[in-house]
Amino acid sequence: MTLFSPSHVDRFCELLRRVGEEELLPRFRAQIPNPVREKTSSFDVFSEADQAAEDRITEALAAMFPGALIVGEEGTGNDPGAIKKMADAPIAFLIDPIDGTKNFTSGLPLFGTMVAGLSHGEIIFAAIHDPITGETATALRGAGSWLRQSGVSDQRYRVSSPCAPKQMNIVAGTNFLPPELRPVVQRNLSKFAMNFWLRCATHEYRLAASGNCELLVYNKLMPWDHAAGWLLHQEAGGFSAHFDGSEYKPFHTSGGLICAPDQTSWQAARDCLFGSIE
Repeated sequence: MTLFSPSHVDRFCELLRRVGEEELLPRFRAQIPNPVREKTSSFDVFSEADQAAEDRITEALAAMFPGALIVGEEGTGNDPGAIKKMADAPIAFLIDPIDGTKNFTSGLPLFGTMVAGLSHGEIIFAAIHDPITGETATALRGAGSWLRQSGVSDQRYRVSSPCAPKQMNIVAGTNFLPPELRPVVQRNLSKFAMNFWLRCATHEYRLAASGNCELLVYNKLMPWDHAAGWLLHQEAGGFSAHFDGSEYKPFHTSGGLICAPDQTSWQAARDCLFGSIE
C-alpha cells in the first residue's frame, strides 16, 4: 500500500507554504513579536515561531492521518519514548518546525521546515521547505527527490559525481564531535577541497542532494534534524552510513553520519577523516 501519494505531496507542500507565510515570515521580519529563550545553551534556542509552526503542522497532519504518531522537536522531542515508538508505528511523522532556529532568531535567512513520513521505522517521505524562497524539496522512497518552485516544472535532484576527498566540498560542524574525534577531524579537513557549516541541515542536505556539495558529516543525530534530509539525499542517488559503516535509522540518535555521492567516495572520505585514529 502506498501511504504517501503525489496528491499527498501537493498537500504537504501547500501546508508548509502556508505555515511559512503565516507563522514564520512575519516573526522573522519582526512584524509580530517572537520571544526567544535558551534550551541547553545560547546556541540551542527556542522561539514562539517554533511552537506556532509545529502546532499548525501537527494539527494538519493529525487531521490528514488520524492515529498517526507525530513527533515534533518542541512538543515531544524531549520524550525518548516517542522516538523509540517510531520503529513500530504504521504511520509516523517527524517535524522540525524551524531547522536553524539560531539563524532565524539572528536575522539570517538560512532556515527551513523539515517533515519526514515513516512507516514501521522506514523513512518513506520527506519535505523540506524554505520560506524565504518559497521552494520545497520533496522525496518519496523509490520515486526520487525533487525541487518544487512556483511557476517552474519540478527539477529532479542528483548528487555530484563520485570524487576523491581532495575534490570534495565538505560540511562538518566539528564542535559537535566527541572530544577524541574533534582534533583528528579538524587536522584532516585540510585534505578536502573546502569545508564549511551553515548551522542549518535544511540547506546543507539540499546542497548535497543537488550536487553542489559532496560530503556531509554529522555527529548529533536528533531524528527531526536528519530524517527528511537523509531521504532527500538517498533518493538523489547518494550513499550514507554511520561512522562505523552501519545503516542509519531515524530512531538512532548516536553513531554519527556521513553522506557522500556513493559508497566508494564514502569510504575514501571516512578514511581521510578518521584514519589516523585507528
